[in-house]
Amino acid sequence: MPNAIAVNEMSVPIAVRPALPRALLAARRCALEQRWADGGVAALADDEAFALLCGVDACVAEDLLAAFGSTPEVWGAAEADLARVAGPRAAARIKLAQEVARRVLMRPLKQRTVLGAWTQVVDHLRTAMVGAPREQFRVLFLDRRNRLIADEVMNEGTVWHAPVYPREVMRRALELHASGLVVAHNHPSGDPTPSGADVDMTRQLADAARALAISLHDHVLIAGDRAVSFRALGLM
Repeated sequence: MPNAIAVNEMSVPIAVRPALPRALLAARRCALEQRWADGGVAALADDEAFALLCGVDACVAEDLLAAFGSTPEVWGAAEADLARVAGPRAAARIKLAQEVARRVLMRPLKQRTVLGAWTQVVDHLRTAMVGAPREQFRVLFLDRRNRLIADEVMNEGTVWHAPVYPREVMRRALELHASGLVVAHNHPSGDPTPSGADVDMTRQLADAARALAISLHDHVLIAGDRAVSFRALGLM
């Protein structure tokens, strides 16, 4: 029987592949690198590009994508889960790649008007939260010019729920002298539909923020590689 790893509280079957000779692995990697050199990244499939980036064989990259669903979800997976599929060295390289991407996405947020680069905010949140095995509640604290003061995970919970206390969010906003907020949470199940509890919590946060003259700009829900805006849905 195939092995299995736990991803988002579910068992995902992983076929056990026999180890390939080093000479064959080296030849396959050289062939990929040559195709990359000749045709650029567009000439590579997702698993092949991932294999080159993370220093693994294309078969292992294929296993990773099969286990976790997509490249962002592989990047967001726990290192221990990645190691069960690809080995500890490849898992460490994957987490390094994720951290480099996070820093690249974070840099413009620290230098530019946040609401003037909304896609960058969503990209940052997706990179930071996709593939997380449990719900987490994250807050971007903004100054009067809508520049980022801090990005903090305020709470983590179960695979289904992360409790949020509006008073704690507002207390932290006052500590940081924030004038605006963007809040976000993830659905590890991949379902992008806001729950009734999500909507109620958002309205409580909006009421608490309004009482303190703090603007709650949006609530972003990350589900797999999708991002949903509560404001765009008319839920706040």
